Amino acid sequence: MIAYCDEKGTEAESGQDLEIKTKGQPEDFCTRVDIENENLVMEGLLKSFPTHTIIGEESVGNNPLPPLTTDPTWIIDPIDGNTNFASGLPLTCVSIGFCDKKNPVIGVVYAPMTDEVYLAVRGYGAYRNGVKITQRETKALCDAVVCFEFGYARDQEAVDKMVGAVRKILEHGCRTCRCLGSGVLDLCYVATGRLDVVYAGVAGEGWKPWDYCAGFVVATEAGCTMQPIAQLSKTDFDIYSSSVICGVSSNLVQELRATISRKCMAFA
Repeated sequence: MIAYCDEKGTEAESGQDLEIKTKGQPEDFCTRVDIENENLVMEGLLKSFPTHTIIGEESVGNNPLPPLTTDPTWIIDPIDGNTNFASGLPLTCVSIGFCDKKNPVIGVVYAPMTDEVYLAVRGYGAYRNGVKITQRETKALCDAVVCFEFGYARDQEAVDKMVGAVRKILEHGCRTCRCLGSGVLDLCYVATGRLDVVYAGVAGEGWKPWDYCAGFVVATEAGCTMQPIAQLSKTDFDIYSSSVICGVSSNLVQELRATISRKCMAFA
């Protein structure tokens, strides 16, 4: 899989036809490589685990999300950061997560352009290229690198909420803001300290299970806190949630939540 993804990762820069197909709106699309990657991963998993369930982004397509059952389940994003990939930007990855009795327990993320592998197993820690990721010093929001993803929402109300959240963060104060275009890598970068906190979903533009699953295991095994935006009392993150805040500490997550909640509403 790794050699395949590395080879295909050069296609956008080489000008080859990626056969881009939209999924109902121009911002949401897949390429030929998405489908080829997903088929390759699914074939390999089913060969080793023929009785397991697989939920893949491209196999789901525009259909309703299948429910997560207690069956052993693999959740795949064949290319996260599709716009980056199609544009020749390096922040893209393949994400494979595994759930046991509905709980994410294994996460594998491969970023071919930067040649990085993130691996985490519940209870055994998280690793980047074989080196264990260790907990870092916590930060206040005023000192934090804050990442957000706007997703595909484009109506006026949603845009106002998304931009309003960024405005509140800037008014409160932070070191800087970033929007990188790959939710899975956002979570891995919070785990490794490249980012301090990431959020998405203030206007229903949150992510899908394949954006959360593997990254959730990597981030939480590295000591990070990951929660939906609105549910203050919820301790276990639901990979079917439509919103997320992931930060290096629970205090930072709470501070960011309080800051963006001043004006933004309708969190999920």
